[in-house]
Amino acid sequence: MGGQDTSVVIIGTGFSGLGMAIQLKQAGRHDFVILEKAEDVGGTWRDNTYPGCACDIPSHLYSFSYEQKPEWSRLYAGQREIWDYLRICADKHNLRGHIRFGVKVTGAVFDDDSKRWTVRTESGDTYTADAIVAGIGALHIPSVPDLPGMERFQGESFHSAQWNHDYDLTGKRVAVIGTGASAIQFVPEIAKQVDKLTLFQRTPAWVMPKADRPVNKVEKTLFRNLPATQWLRRTALFWALDSRALAFTFNPKLMKFASQPVRKQIKEQVHDRELRRKLTPDYTMGCKRVLISNDYYPTFNRPNVDLVTEGVTEVREHSVVTADGVEHEVDAIIFGTGFHVTDAFDYLDIKGRNGVDLTSQWREKGLETYLGIGVSGFPNLFFLLGPNTGLGHNSVVLMIEAQARYVLQCLGLLASHDVAAMDVRPAPQRKFNLEIQRKLRKGVWSVGGCKSWYLDSAGVNRTVWPGFVWQYVLRTRKVQLADYELLAATRAATPVG
Repeated sequence: MGGQDTSVVIIGTGFSGLGMAIQLKQAGRHDFVILEKAEDVGGTWRDNTYPGCACDIPSHLYSFSYEQKPEWSRLYAGQREIWDYLRICADKHNLRGHIRFGVKVTGAVFDDDSKRWTVRTESGDTYTADAIVAGIGALHIPSVPDLPGMERFQGESFHSAQWNHDYDLTGKRVAVIGTGASAIQFVPEIAKQVDKLTLFQRTPAWVMPKADRPVNKVEKTLFRNLPATQWLRRTALFWALDSRALAFTFNPKLMKFASQPVRKQIKEQVHDRELRRKLTPDYTMGCKRVLISNDYYPTFNRPNVDLVTEGVTEVREHSVVTADGVEHEVDAIIFGTGFHVTDAFDYLDIKGRNGVDLTSQWREKGLETYLGIGVSGFPNLFFLLGPNTGLGHNSVVLMIEAQARYVLQCLGLLASHDVAAMDVRPAPQRKFNLEIQRKLRKGVWSVGGCKSWYLDSAGVNRTVWPGFVWQYVLRTRKVQLADYELLAATRAATPVG
């Protein structure tokens, strides 16, 4: 076991971790280490390799503003192209020398005297740093339901985020459990291959038409030679998507009009009337994540595809049993059941000032932060895409960039004020949470008539930002120093060895 001393430890190499690292480098700071549990960069775009995996935000907006790519192949990029983009970004900015691959963070402890963090890893190695930037995201721990009898199942089973490419689905009877963002992408793909596909749906999703097409050569040439034209497209996309916050947050009644294209798509693309009924949600659009696809609904016209809406009660050696007593014989089970979101940080053992445990605090009081970035009692611990900064209407990369700029400001203030750490004061944090929860209670996630992964076990939305992205960008543009307690070290850090 060994130790390393650095200024900043970044956890994760998805958009958040790489975005933070790039901004540090652009600011002339090279005193950082990135810890990555896998053997390559990419985060969720490295891990999710299921058939049909693609982004549901336009490519020209789902990318760093300072690293635009003129040659996106489609308006909505696929998984491989986004992963390649992130790897190119890492190489261009010489980040790989800062990355420690195969290093899984298990926890961190704050030293009240030195005002520094010690980050612990699964291998036993430690990293001592002035600050931690957690870019771990919320969509990286697969959520698999605990179905009675699952341990008896004799066939193949896996989660969509852990796709088994060695298992050939050709000619197999396949059960898909879940109808979230991943399922609506891979179901149309595997339906062409399997002998029988049975989709077990608990709640139907609102699936909008997908305005996708290849980016043509003229556009690519224009974007490459006249970058301002790509900036104009990006700007137009931003305002078009950000305007959707009007319906999500401020006037959910507008969703009645927004859902009309979906109703029309179901009517036109699904032939059977009973199937149309089962696929039409009874809650307000936006209450759950809004999805996009042009081939999901037509899949149910295939003779080898069945939609089952009775709940799964049991799994047997070669079958899935539903509440109506029907036994569905299957060779494989694929879970499209999403990820742990509001409990995604439970596995980290993080102790702040006076030994306060972050997981216990959040479990008792709910996930509360200041701006989704800082947490009172945990100095110099910064989250990217932390609680209540996720989006349902625009690109989260915009949020990541704003947060990375904010963290960079904080690090600069530590140096300019000659202090070791800054800790969010309890009052500003509480004020921030009261404000956003008041807005969230009026939003479609709360009044739309559904339960979703946006909500924690108490029914409180700890996931989504309730407003426009431009509002968040303005709010995080300048650090309000009065909202922080500045801390000086009372003794030198103990060398790690």
